Amino acid sequence: MKGTGENGQNKYHFFWRQTAPGEHFLQVYEDDRVLLDSLEGFAAAGLQAGEGVIVFATAIHRFALEQRLRLLGFSLAIARSRDQYLVLDAEETLSKLMVDGQPDETLFRRLVSDLVARAGANGRNVRAFGEMVALLWNRGQRGATLQLENFWHRFRREQSFALFCAYPRSGFAGDSDSSFTEIRATHSIIVE
Repeated sequence: MKGTGENGQNKYHFFWRQTAPGEHFLQVYEDDRVLLDSLEGFAAAGLQAGEGVIVFATAIHRFALEQRLRLLGFSLAIARSRDQYLVLDAEETLSKLMVDGQPDETLFRRLVSDLVARAGANGRNVRAFGEMVALLWNRGQRGATLQLENFWHRFRREQSFALFCAYPRSGFAGDSDSSFTEIRATHSIIVE
């Protein structure tokens, strides 16, 4: 799925237009360009469809995504003013969810419930992208990663919104095979 299609859009745009509420996507990527192609397609397709888009990303990925969305002609200021585009720093948000080195489900539900309600105002479908699990994984906090993935998985099923998680492939070296199998099990679609 490399390259561009009609109107200069990357080929991920078509794939992400098919996203249904309730799906839980996983992508393990080699480099940031691949992640950003997917993230651009995911966010652009949601905004074009009038959906609410929530992004929990690192500063470098937020900046690159917003540049790409502006080049596609999206007015992010307008989308933000309507709570259609909510962007949060993954590291800062993660710190608000942690208690004694572990994610806390009550804090998680409080924060995510509010965001999903705002993004889903006026009956909009919602899609969310998150890098918080990847941050935990890259720190070697396998148990905390799985716990947060399971929080997302349960909450997503109750609220029926599309969720896209991404991990850099570099984090899957060594003895992480069993944990990766558990991570894959919480997702409904693997993005190649």
